[in-house]
Amino acid sequence: MRNTGRRPRTIGDLGIRLIILVLAALLLMALQLSGNLRPVTSAITQLTSPAQLSATGITESVANLGESLLSLRTIQRDAASLAVRNLQLQAEIDTLKEVEKENEKLRTMLDFAQTRPRLELRGAQIVARNIGEESTNFLESILIDLGSQHSVQVGMPVVTDQGLVGRISDVTETTAKVLLLSDPSSSAGALLGESRLNGIVRGSTSGNLVMDFIPQGPTFKIGEVVLTSGLGGRFPKGIVIGAVESIETQANAVFQKAVVHPSVDFGSLELVMVITNFDPNEVLPDFQSPAPVITGTLDVSATTPAVTPAINGVPQPAPQGVTP
Repeated sequence: MRNTGRRPRTIGDLGIRLIILVLAALLLMALQLSGNLRPVTSAITQLTSPAQLSATGITESVANLGESLLSLRTIQRDAASLAVRNLQLQAEIDTLKEVEKENEKLRTMLDFAQTRPRLELRGAQIVARNIGEESTNFLESILIDLGSQHSVQVGMPVVTDQGLVGRISDVTETTAKVLLLSDPSSSAGALLGESRLNGIVRGSTSGNLVMDFIPQGPTFKIGEVVLTSGLGGRFPKGIVIGAVESIETQANAVFQKAVVHPSVDFGSLELVMVITNFDPNEVLPDFQSPAPVITGTLDVSATTPAVTPAINGVPQPAPQGVTP
């Protein structure tokens, strides 16, 4: 039988192998220097180039995929950042538009004030609105951010550049309530701009204004401007109230009546002006002290009938010389 066991390697075997490797290396170096190794190198390159190209293509594809993923993440991050910035810029644009609108209103109000140099006007902002409040007598009113500390008093007229708004009806230290002209309890002396007819404008539940007590006989027309007349001392003369929308005339009536479309849009008020140097001659009826109610009892037993006066139900001393 053949002995398949390996013979132990000796130092001589290793030396022989080392010598062979050194000789092979020297041979390859000699072939390289002499140029005889080029055909062998070309053949080996041709045999291994497909595999090298495939490996290079796979490596490049993986690298390109990584770069694409990184670029996509960067694009998404930049898009999110741009979206946030766009919202910020849009908010700034909206703020600037609102500021421009407010500045335009202030410029218009300033122009209005310059056309009336005798009036001292103080701008105010509306902070609250009460429409249709049935629990009080004031169905339509607004609250402004001026009060007694700003020299605002009850009865002072309130206007805008468009026309008459109403009157101050109540004042606290920092705020004031304005009774709108459109309220049914409001009224103002009025003058028709062209026909120069006088009347009284009052509010109504419909939102329009009604001009009563226009003298019967003289004619006026639809579209005629209605101004404050200054009569009664409630408002300065010449403030626009509105325009005649329709005319109501009855043959046997003493007065004519007109429906007036207000020049002020009471529902969209934001800024108003208080006329602080106008002293009304007349206090709002709602704030007047009730007039004394004089009553009496007739004493039929006296020789000369006399009345024992009583004011608001309280008996008063009899006048001298009169025996009750």
